[in-house]
Amino acid sequence: MWWLDRTGLNRTGSGPALDRRAVLTRAARGAVLLALAAPLAGCFQPLYGSRTLDGGPSLNAALGQIDISQIPAPNGTPEARIAVELRNQLIFGLSGGNPAPPTHRLDMRITTSRVSVIVDTVTARADVENFGITASYSLIDLNTGKPVVTDTAFSRVSYDIPGQQQRFARQRALRDAESRAAGVIAETVRNRLASYFVAGT
Repeated sequence: MWWLDRTGLNRTGSGPALDRRAVLTRAARGAVLLALAAPLAGCFQPLYGSRTLDGGPSLNAALGQIDISQIPAPNGTPEARIAVELRNQLIFGLSGGNPAPPTHRLDMRITTSRVSVIVDTVTARADVENFGITASYSLIDLNTGKPVVTDTAFSRVSYDIPGQQQRFARQRALRDAESRAAGVIAETVRNRLASYFVAGT
């Protein structure tokens, strides 16, 4: 039978001897794999676990020690509201609203954009628009005063404008898009900072 041929039981001349050799070879390979995997078994830990394997501070504790600076934006503009919402989402995302004494400071600047994607050919009014936020940020080590992470995050979200005469609906859709874009930026920045605190890069 074909499965016996593969194990060597039905080959001419050396059936049982070949079978024992194959079993021993497989056992040796398995033992080598287990020996190589054993040291790695303790190297993996949940990224947002409550404690680390070596007893050091957890990632959540490190993120909670980041002081988020006010995001500059002109008063009374839509950017000012977005800056406040983005900062609030970062505070909640990094520390859960309970910040610890800071070891780092996060400085951020944002720019926004709005682009009409689909325009009604009769009225020349937009049916679908894209709203975008681009955020440049730096994480400063308070002990040295030097930036340890400098990066840029961006978010683009689209929204529909229901009906050409519904001005309130258009403003509400835009505001929802602004909030969604701010949430994406906050999550992107949090993941990038988590990568720094875990990997050091």
